[in-house]
Amino acid sequence: MTGPEAEGLTEAEETALREAVAEAVLAARARSRAGLGSDPAAHLVLVAASRVAAEETSRLLRQSINGARAAGHSWEVVGRLLGISRQAAQQRFATPTAGAAAATDAHRRVLTPLNAFNEMEALTDSGRRGWHVVDYGHLHHLVESSPTQWEHQRLWWPTRRRRRRMAEQGWELIVPTDFDSPWAYYKRPLDLPAEPGLG
Repeated sequence: MTGPEAEGLTEAEETALREAVAEAVLAARARSRAGLGSDPAAHLVLVAASRVAAEETSRLLRQSINGARAAGHSWEVVGRLLGISRQAAQQRFATPTAGAAAATDAHRRVLTPLNAFNEMEALTDSGRRGWHVVDYGHLHHLVESSPTQWEHQRLWWPTRRRRRRMAEQGWELIVPTDFDSPWAYYKRPLDLPAEPGLG
């Protein structure tokens, strides 16, 4: 199946998703739903819960778009799913790739083109040779050399508990300069000397 039907949601799926979001907002505080008819403060709780939901769905939208772009989908397809033109989608959601534009020398280099399917292999190979990620963006990672080996990990939207556990295990979160990604990237040094070669 091709076309919008294969890429988007059915009407039933859209309805179910809308109902799930509404239910999550209404369930943010158990007593608020019951108090909507009698307690004026319950409406303020609903406003606060709706704001959080809107912020989270906005973040998910941007990260989903970045993920679709990284997977090779065009702005035309993304725009169609958003109900806007290709140009409007690109203007609103495209992010600059500061990492790719950063000056490189013998101690820094850009790994590109990368996507969700080949980037971890590239990072593993580079990590053995002492390169570790310092920034990343659309289809690239900016890496820096060191005398030790590094390991990298990619997680899909880790929870606060998972992030805390990663930190306890010595993993460092790599924060991009200006790129919203559907993934969170972590790195940690290994107690091994870097292997020779460029990686």
